Amino acid sequence: MLSHRVTFSYETGTKVTGTVIACAPREGPVEYLVLAKVDVLSGAGQVLARFAELPLIPSNLVNVSVTEGPL
Repeated sequence: MLSHRVTFSYETGTKVTGTVIACAPREGPVEYLVLAKVDVLSGAGQVLARFAELPLIPSNLVNVSVTEGPL
């Protein structure tokens, strides 16, 4: 998978495209990866953001909790 250019597509139409430069664990299902030369595109194809590197967890989000700050 390293050095492959990949695209993650989301239900909103947003896409994240980049080159895989790191991946963990080395065997089995991927739990964490780092993309390089990343473009974040809107559903209309407009560039929303560009990053030199972007860590990504390629799985479904199941919870969001506030751990600091006012409640």
